[in-house]
Amino acid sequence: MTVCIATLDPAAITARLPQLSELLHACVHDGASIGFILPFGPADSQAFWTGNVLPAVARGVRLLLVAELDGEIAGAVQLDWDTPANQAHRAEVRKLLVHPQFRRRGIARQLMLAVEARARALPRNLLTLDTRTDDHAEPLYLSLGYRVAGVIPGYALEPEGGRLDATTIMYRQLAAT
Repeated sequence: MTVCIATLDPAAITARLPQLSELLHACVHDGASIGFILPFGPADSQAFWTGNVLPAVARGVRLLLVAELDGEIAGAVQLDWDTPANQAHRAEVRKLLVHPQFRRRGIARQLMLAVEARARALPRNLLTLDTRTDDHAEPLYLSLGYRVAGVIPGYALEPEGGRLDATTIMYRQLAAT
């Protein structure tokens, strides 16, 4: 199976809303620490895409990339460059998601490489992100050249809401192409 990376514009986000909502819902219910806690229903997932992502993409300050396998959305990542004037050289990687049934196939790596290429084209040469400390995504980011800026203890509730997890702040300086 070949993974296709595609950019979704506002019309495509609206058209693919059921698949995007299923992706986010599945990831949250699988324990992903991406800003949501349980209970988290399909309506909550849809509200995130329509109330947060769609308006930012429509304003031209965020990019939504999806990884597709046989026409099905298997993963997604966002690049947010809505920054102050003195930070026009950087962007933030947000919400790297891979559906649990499609994990361990290199999809997250492909999405990250694609988002980095798009950042260079903006041009943005500094990327930042945060991830739950010791999460399965942390080694991926390190292998891609991200560096740890620091760890903040007790940063966010785990999805089940019982414990506070630390977060690792990371960055990557992109070489010009």
